[in-house]
Amino acid sequence: MFKPVIDVAIAILLHQNNVLVGWREAKQHQGNKHEFPGGKVEEGETPLAACRREIYEEVGIGLHDWHAFDVIVHEYDDVIVKLHLFHAVVPTALLNEIQQPWTWYSREELLNLNFPQANQAIIQRLYWPHQIKISAQLDDLAQLKQDQLLYWRVGGTQQQLTELAELSVEHLAKLIVNVDIFQQLNSIQQQAISAIHLKQPQLMALKPGDLHLGKRTIAACHDLASMQQAQQIGCDALLLSPVLPTATHPEAVALGWEQFKRWVLQVDVPVFALGGMQPGDLAGAQEQGAYGIAGMRFL
Repeated sequence: MFKPVIDVAIAILLHQNNVLVGWREAKQHQGNKHEFPGGKVEEGETPLAACRREIYEEVGIGLHDWHAFDVIVHEYDDVIVKLHLFHAVVPTALLNEIQQPWTWYSREELLNLNFPQANQAIIQRLYWPHQIKISAQLDDLAQLKQDQLLYWRVGGTQQQLTELAELSVEHLAKLIVNVDIFQQLNSIQQQAISAIHLKQPQLMALKPGDLHLGKRTIAACHDLASMQQAQQIGCDALLLSPVLPTATHPEAVALGWEQFKRWVLQVDVPVFALGGMQPGDLAGAQEQGAYGIAGMRFL
């Protein structure tokens, strides 16, 4: 049976750790469900132009700095929908201009909203587990809890890549690898990996448009300039360190929670506190603006 293909531009609008969401009326396709702002790409219009137009018409704000997020094709019973996704940060100055009934939801709250099936991959990318273990041992994957990921901090030798190739897709979905290792993986492994990691020098060498389309990226940052660079090029999250004195890098000057909080308030992507973290520090770190915590020994 022939099914029409509809190109739709979708915007992921971010402010701090919140995402803008609306509600589809019953008379609309996939009605009585939550939705991200956006709409159909008109003839002769690029997806990005459609996204800008729809956000101005539906939400009431004009934004300049957009990043390609993903392209998702989903087949329903009656139609094939091709979603062209872009994400952008909404500055505080524009918050009062947002039209009703659009509402801000935390990333955790997205998990419990009623989105169309085509949006589930978006939700999975936007929600980050709150704890990241840093380890050179892939065996640690078997010990992870539900709300944890593993950043595999290794050099990427051939032996290590062979070890990685033996992992199941389920284990790969809990794994973060540096971009140098990611580029050596096959397409199936790349698709399954949870996130790409950037060291600060790698981060600072990039410009908007350089990130891998469709994969979330987390960047290592040690100062405010690198945090702002991470947001400017479209990173999904960042690791800020060292927050507290740490045994692994005793020579590094710790930021302290006061400075950590000041810097976190100046970006709109999830920030994981790294350095000197203990098992019970998650709630306290979140009170200082962190999305989560990361470390080698605390998990």
